[in-house]
Amino acid sequence: MSTKKADLAELCRKNGRRLTGQRRVIAEVVSAAHDHPDVVEIHRRAAQIDPRIALSTVYRTLRMLAEIGLVETHTFDGGRARVERATGEHHDHLIDTTTGKVIEFRSDAIERLQAEIAHRLGYELTGHRLELYARPMKSRRRSR
Repeated sequence: MSTKKADLAELCRKNGRRLTGQRRVIAEVVSAAHDHPDVVEIHRRAAQIDPRIALSTVYRTLRMLAEIGLVETHTFDGGRARVERATGEHHDHLIDTTTGKVIEFRSDAIERLQAEIAHRLGYELTGHRLELYARPMKSRRRSR
């Protein structure tokens, strides 16, 4: 059993949650995702593995997984909620406004600046969520 599956089974067991076959499929789909799929996309991927999985089962399973800290949900720019595996490691997001692609990044300079701003205003930073919305830069033609 892979570490991710073992972690999920352990989290579910510790939280008094049963890991049914359908929940396991949905959790594996989320764990395998290299993007930030929405619920409909998670359902599509899970249904390819087990066609009996209903959309309502995906919603309930994701809610349960969020409650025990396995997944995080993000709503970028008022769009559909997107899901990612909770890693426990802080990161921020850049959203491509032309394609909807979500790119994760981390910047120590941004982290320091945010803490500095909070301190300057008389606060201790306890957390934040940074979302950058951008479109690809247009190609620049070099003059010859």
